Amino acid sequence: MQVSRWRLQTQLVVLVVFAFLSGQLLSIWLLTDERSLAIQAALGAEAAGRAANVALLLDDAPPNLRAQIVQAANSPLVRFEIAREASVSEGEHHEDAVVSARVRALMGDNFSRAIRVEVHEIDQTLLPVPNLTPDMAELHAQMMRGTVSTIELEISIALSGGDWLNVGTRFERPPWQVSAASLTSFIISGGLIVVVLLWFVIAKLTRPLTALTRATERLGRGGDIDDLPKSGPFEVQRLTQSFNTMQGRLSRFVSDRTLMLAALAHDLRSPLTALRVQSEMVDEQETHAALGRSIAEMSDMIDATLAYASGIGENETAQEVSLRELVARSAEHSDAALCDADDVTVLVRPVAMGRALRNLIENGVRYGDRVSIDWEKNSTEVVISVRDEGPGIPERKLDQVFEPYVRLEDSRSRKTGGTGLGLSITRSVVLLHGGQLTLRNLSEGGLEARISLPL
Repeated sequence: MQVSRWRLQTQLVVLVVFAFLSGQLLSIWLLTDERSLAIQAALGAEAAGRAANVALLLDDAPPNLRAQIVQAANSPLVRFEIAREASVSEGEHHEDAVVSARVRALMGDNFSRAIRVEVHEIDQTLLPVPNLTPDMAELHAQMMRGTVSTIELEISIALSGGDWLNVGTRFERPPWQVSAASLTSFIISGGLIVVVLLWFVIAKLTRPLTALTRATERLGRGGDIDDLPKSGPFEVQRLTQSFNTMQGRLSRFVSDRTLMLAALAHDLRSPLTALRVQSEMVDEQETHAALGRSIAEMSDMIDATLAYASGIGENETAQEVSLRELVARSAEHSDAALCDADDVTVLVRPVAMGRALRNLIENGVRYGDRVSIDWEKNSTEVVISVRDEGPGIPERKLDQVFEPYVRLEDSRSRKTGGTGLGLSITRSVVLLHGGQLTLRNLSEGGLEARISLPL
């Protein structure tokens, strides 16, 4: 499973800024579309007004003056033409109710004459307006920024006498017009001010989560933590309160268990001491020796059991120590070989971690003769490796050996020894530090124990 390395603060800022910019772009697009519709409506209304006026003039003018009226009415944007046939074919055109209604209203017509309106897009290259002089065509090109119209509006109005007045106009959709000032304002408002404000606001909201994460890491390593102050949103405050409650319960549980184990140790050692005293009164040497061995074995088992159950090092304060010195002290009574890797400073409980390392080293010496200790550091953790040259452990039992009182004398040891709690105690210590203990058989023979400790 891939884990995102983006902080919550960064993700929220990116999400909000993306939503804001998307809204701004959508608004600009809608505004541009509204502008296009407004221009189209204005041009249509203008063409309708001029068409109605020219039609009224033609109806009242003598036939010999109609051509002059049409020529005078023509412009770069609107053309007028008198023909025997309507340019808008009946049944094929789409009548624009707004334009036709405006024409009828201006002419005072009560549906006594035919008025046809068609609006369509032009997909091919055409002259701006047909039948224009070169000067007028050039003027139109300048007015339309040198582009060809994409929308054409045609109106056909029936005249008295059977002729038709055909009116046509073309216009382009307005180009994308964003001024430098508008673009600069958009970038500043959307790209700088919003990001800065969001960054500080969201940082304030996520600060309690960051503190909670650090406290959780310290708690996982067995550190002493005071109750976290409740701040931030309601949900974060509830989460902080739950963490404080959980931490208090864990502290009480550990304290109660420690008191119980202290009482248990006292209760077990008292009869054991009595047995030891009574064994001294036995005159028979063989029986005396047998009792002494049994009492010593019981004492060792009680010590090991109490050490395992109490969680070694729970009451010890974590300190920053040199890993080389810690390993050297743990291996000083053995022939283990230390590597020449660079020294690393680690935050551990020295006594507890020293015992864990000593257990691994003693097991390696007991079952594999020669032991070598190595470590390496990466960006997140330090890994300590303890290798021996023994027979290893069957693969199916690599996890089983961590269970209490499990002994593998038939597979690893050459002689009986230990109580079966060494690896259990070692793993408890490593877990107490927020680390991990793993075992694996080496391809060249032997066993490797790896302790991974977070930095």
